[in-house]
Amino acid sequence: MSPSPVFLLGGQRCGTTAFAHALNLAFHDAGGHFTVNGKLPYLLSRWLTPQDLSDRHLRADEILHALDRRPPDGVGVDRWRARVEESLRTAAREVAEGSAGDDATALARRILAQSNLDLPCWGDKYNEYLLHLPWLNAALPDARYVMLVRHPLEAARSMLRWTGDRPWLPVTEESALAKWAAWNRHWLDFAPAIPADRRLVIEYQALCQGEESRRLEEFTGVDLRAHLSGLTPRAPVAGLDAGLPPAAAAVWQALRQASHPDDAAPASDLSTTHQG
Repeated sequence: MSPSPVFLLGGQRCGTTAFAHALNLAFHDAGGHFTVNGKLPYLLSRWLTPQDLSDRHLRADEILHALDRRPPDGVGVDRWRARVEESLRTAAREVAEGSAGDDATALARRILAQSNLDLPCWGDKYNEYLLHLPWLNAALPDARYVMLVRHPLEAARSMLRWTGDRPWLPVTEESALAKWAAWNRHWLDFAPAIPADRRLVIEYQALCQGEESRRLEEFTGVDLRAHLSGLTPRAPVAGLDAGLPPAAAAVWQALRQASHPDDAAPASDLSTTHQG
């Protein structure tokens, strides 16, 4: 089993949280850990910069506060959280003492490795990772990526039904579709830089219907079928493509091609397929 981490990517309301909980249980059974909304790499990309090292001021307390404001979830998360705090506090002290070096990406890589030390498999899901893929690739150059995609109108309408304190939430279907397209376009721009054996695109409906279990097991090296069987299939809504704006339709077409590698455009074409 490869120790390289597995990151679950996907836009908001695309089924990533339910899928992440299934991965959490499967990884736990395999002796590893998969964090549901761990967001540590996202926070490090924001709070651990060359300027922070130059100023000798790594705000480990702010990172830990952000982790706890909406706590990560999943079996084994308390043990993971304790390792994260230990690593962050050690790094913050070294930064203050000037012994941490001047490479912020290398220090982030060390913190992530220490937080998942001695695990045969580990991974994480957080939707905002889609917005920081180049940083994630630099910090973890051997990472593997599972990209979960859902029809844009299904995702947009689910966004509009979302409740809670989310000031960044779109309020019209048009803006929700534009946000869906913007987020998913990041994957299309990033994917060609990643070897084919380190990326896998899965459609939401196919995942829920149990059609992707074999590919996912081969990709992750973890026995997933028992846990994926708990995902609730959703009946596809007919006629959705007819109502898509051109930008969302182009991104959706490119994602669908990527999820069917036998019929897809070459990897080198993925970043341009959505243009139009």
